This record gives sequence, C-alpha cells and structure tokens, in this order.
Amino acid sequence: MGVLLKVRSAAICAALSGLCALPVQADTLADALVAAYRNSNLLEQNRALLRASDEDVEQAIADIRPVVQFITTALTNTDDLPDYYLGFELSATMTLIDFGRGHMAIEAAHEQVLSTRAGLITVEQNVLFDAARAYLNLFTELQSVDLQRNSVTVISEQLRAARERFELGDSTRTDVAIAEARLAAARSGLAAAEGNAAVAREQYNLVVGQYPRGLSQPPRLPRLPSSLEAAQDIARRNHPAITQAQHQVNAADIVSEVARTQRYGTVTGSLSAELSRTRTAAGASDTSDLTASMRYAVPLYSGGRLNSVERQSVARGQAARASLHQSVAIVQQAVAANWAQLQVARSQLSASGLQIEASQSAYDAVRAEVELGSRTTLDLLNAEQELLDARSSRIQAAAGVQTAAYALLNSMGQMTVTSLGLGIPTYDVEAYSSGLRGAGRSAAPSEQSIRLDRILGRMPAN
Repeated sequence: MGVLLKVRSAAICAALSGLCALPVQADTLADALVAAYRNSNLLEQNRALLRASDEDVEQAIADIRPVVQFITTALTNTDDLPDYYLGFELSATMTLIDFGRGHMAIEAAHEQVLSTRAGLITVEQNVLFDAARAYLNLFTELQSVDLQRNSVTVISEQLRAARERFELGDSTRTDVAIAEARLAAARSGLAAAEGNAAVAREQYNLVVGQYPRGLSQPPRLPRLPSSLEAAQDIARRNHPAITQAQHQVNAADIVSEVARTQRYGTVTGSLSAELSRTRTAAGASDTSDLTASMRYAVPLYSGGRLNSVERQSVARGQAARASLHQSVAIVQQAVAANWAQLQVARSQLSASGLQIEASQSAYDAVRAEVELGSRTTLDLLNAEQELLDARSSRIQAAAGVQTAAYALLNSMGQMTVTSLGLGIPTYDVEAYSSGLRGAGRSAAPSEQSIRLDRILGRMPAN
C-alpha cells in the first residue's frame, strides 16, 4: 500500500506542475491590448464619427464666407419677341453683420468636436478594458482546464489503486464504486471547463480581433493610487466622460447665445455682374450690368418662435449642466465601487492561499492515515476534492484581483494606450481637421470652459 501511495503522490506532483507549463510564443496581456486597439471596429466607427464632426466645423466656417454662383439663362420662342435671349451672371452674396452668430456657431461646432474626441477616448478605454478582461477570463478558464485534467489523472490513479487493493482484499467494492463515481464527476468537470474555455476563446477573438497563440502569465498589477481619495481626484481631472460632458455644456451655452441674438437680424451684401445678348427683329444687342446691394432684415413678429427657441436653448443648457454633474457623480461612484472590489479581491486571494495550505496539509495527513489503514478511499477522495476546490478558488481570486485593478484604471480614465505605456502609435485626432481648409483657427479654451474647469477642480482658481 505504501508503494501505491507514493505513486499517487508522484502523480499529484506531476499533475500540479503541469499548471505552470506555458506554450511557446504565447501572447502577453500587452499583446492583447495592442491587437484590440489596432483591430477594433468600434474605434474605427467612432474615428469616422469624429471626422464627420470635424466637417461640421468646416460647414460652420463656410456659412460666414461669400457664396459665389454662376448662372446661365437661355430663352427662345416662336411667337413673340425676342427670338432668343442668352445671359451670363456671376453673383456673390455674403453675410456682413450677424452680431457674432456665425463665429459663435463655429465655436459651438468646435466644442462638439472636442466632445466627440473625448467620447473616442471613452471608447478606447472600453475596448482596452474588454480586451484585458477577455485575456484574464481566458487565462483563468485555461488554468481551470489544466486543473480539471490533472484531477482526472489523479483520481484515475486512485481508482487503479482502489481496484488493486480490492483484488488483494484490502478494500471493498464500495471503495471502488466511490472512486469510479468521482472519476466520472471529474471527467464531467473537465468537459465543462473545456467548454467554458472554448467560449472564452471566442470572446477573446471578438474583442481582440484574433485568436491567441497561447497566453502568458498575467503581469504584475499596474501602479495604482495609494488611496480612494487620490483615485477619485485623478478620475475627476482625467475621465473622458467628464471632459465630454463639459464640452457639451460649453456648446449648449454658445447655442443659447446664438438663439438670443437671432432677434437682432442680419445684414447681407451682394454683388453681381451680368452679360447678355438679345436678338429681335431689329437685330442683336449686347448688354452688361454690375449691381451691388446691401440688405438688413430684422424679425418684427414671428409668432413667438424666437422666444421659444431661446427658452428651449436655455433648457437644453441646463440639461447639459445637470448631465455634467451626473457624469461626475457616476465616475466617482464607479471609482469607489471598483476600489472596494479590489480590496475584496485581494482579501479573497489572501484567504485562498491559506485555504490551499490547510487543504494540502489535510490531504497529506489523510493520505498518511490511509496508508496506516485508519482512513478510507472516500476520505482520501474528499481531501483531494477539497484541495482541488481550494486551488480553483485561488485561480478565480487571482483573476479577480487583476480584473478589479484594470476596472479601477478604467473608472479613473487611465485605461488608454498612453496611460498604460503600450508604446504604439495612436490615432491622431487632429490630423484630419488640420488638413481641412479651416485649419489654423484658434483652439484656445472658451470662457465657459475656463469657468467649468475651475468648478470641477481641473485647474486652480486664481
């Protein structure tokens, strides 16, 4: 019996050592994050939306520039004079005075661009966090597969030993049946683990954009703040959702000012040059004409529409401001929740380590007692199951700590390529707009933005 127990012990050690075996050329977590950034359809979609938002600025700029048209008119008939008329006209129309509405519209469109850029960073964060979570989930499932496969190996050896003892008369048929039942359960657990790993692999492919060549051990935890207050302060200053909401408030304030100045009217000027040829019974004649005009239109009565538009813009501004405060509250709550989750995960990991030590000691003791004949095969199988459960708990706890750490970074606004130091080129959000005709306009922050920065603590008050 002592020989059989030594064989089982060797099998367990060999099985557990298999957990550390990693495939050659395995992907690291950084590899997964880089691939997700490069392959993400969500990022491509939102980059296109950003380029579309850049065009809104160009269209707002075009609205205050002259509109030049070339017009050709041709006329002929058979009954009346003239026989034909052919005219060419070149006209230009431009808004001369709109009391600042045109330039304010440009600033509002630019604020929308900045808001969209912040939204793109939010998408980037979510893409990278989903990739990290998919990586850790797949790594956990693969470890569970190894653990379950090793359990099948160990219980198979225990079943073989039970059958040998039964043949020698040292155990009963019940011990063999119990071992057979445990082996069937272990094989069922292995099948379930393999299925979960297959599902996790497909999720990894969806999020990262490619299947893994294998997974390396997750790296050490990223650098995290020393306190909850420090984490919340970083989130308030850097989270893109807050920045996006801030630019939405700026845009709404500018639109409100545009609505207020609508009642002042608009001064427009036009210039046209016309050249025409007319043929009649008396002969053909050429004429030319140059016309310049200025027009001032001011609304006197609009049925209350202008007042309604102004009230509506004010209400939307109030809604945007409330949305900003809500965004700050949501971000702060998310940081606090993820901070607490990280502390819980760390405690679970520490407890799982103690559980493994105790389960290992219990397993060793039961194994020795079985050798002395004071314990049964059932006792040994139960002890082995306790050890298996403890190791499984540790796998889950380790993944929980990693996931909670990256969730905290995500809620702080630090789950980006730059913040993580991935060392790859990132999408230049200004490259497209700098190539447009409106490039070179001032990107200085508006007064509304400066006031909101002070409110949110993003810059010290003077």
